[in-house]
Amino acid sequence: MTAFEVAARDLVGLALRSVDEVDVSLPQFRLLSVLQQRGCSTSTECAKALGVVGSTVTRLADRLHASGHLVRGSDPSNRSVVTLELTAQGRKVVKRVTAHRRRELGRVLDQIDPAERAACAAVLRTLHERFTGAQAATRNSVPL
Repeated sequence: MTAFEVAARDLVGLALRSVDEVDVSLPQFRLLSVLQQRGCSTSTECAKALGVVGSTVTRLADRLHASGHLVRGSDPSNRSVVTLELTAQGRKVVKRVTAHRRRELGRVLDQIDPAERAACAAVLRTLHERFTGAQAATRNSVPL
């Protein structure tokens, strides 16, 4: 168990460091990531994907809208529905953070024997399936 706890802490550290160089918080980045994956989405869809309540998405979207990372819209058929969409600036942040993560992961993974790396990847896939299996019907996987 300790090895998994240490690995989880290391990966969370990577996630936190990757947003240090951009002007958004980790929760804000997660919302940007959802919008990158899904495209224009409603606040309700984003809340469901993130596993949070709607008011959390509203607060995140307020900050991201003010900083120019996303735009709000409405559904022409139902004006009470709020839509969220990335701006070019928001897409740039997601691209920059993702590139940072891949570089740092690549640097570490390049130091591991290919057979060990493959075995580790298989275990990580299994862990992911176990963690998300019960939630898959209600929630998509969203990066940290």
